[in-house]
Amino acid sequence: MENTKNVKAALKEKGYKLTPQRRATLEVFSENRGRHLSTEDVYLLVKEKYPEIGIATVYRTLQLLEQLGAINRMSFDDGCGRYELVGNEEDHHHHHLICLSCGGIQEVQEDLLEHLEDTIREKNCFCVVNHRVKFFGYCRKCMNK
Repeated sequence: MENTKNVKAALKEKGYKLTPQRRATLEVFSENRGRHLSTEDVYLLVKEKYPEIGIATVYRTLQLLEQLGAINRMSFDDGCGRYELVGNEEDHHHHHLICLSCGGIQEVQEDLLEHLEDTIREKNCFCVVNHRVKFFGYCRKCMNK
């Protein structure tokens, strides 16, 4: 796994090791690519492989992986922080569609703001390096109810 190699190098650089618990946490993200996992989701999935792991270990691991840039923490305004694995192929964060009825989250991979970034660069002499966009509404399933 390419990301594990990068994380292992980043951990070593900061004086940490890639412990079995950290490796298991990374594997959970890799196996659930595209999902937006809460701390509890990660804990339950890691606990399947390491039943003795504690929630505090998962919290500390998530904080460390976020500091290293291996995962992103996002808020979808539902009071729950969610995480996803950072992809090496992404220049920008992707956009999210958030259903106000069921709470479902969908990703939009297209960079919908490329033209706007060009306009900002030209008119404001400002180079946008990233952005985050959340669209709130109702998914197909909830609209058909």
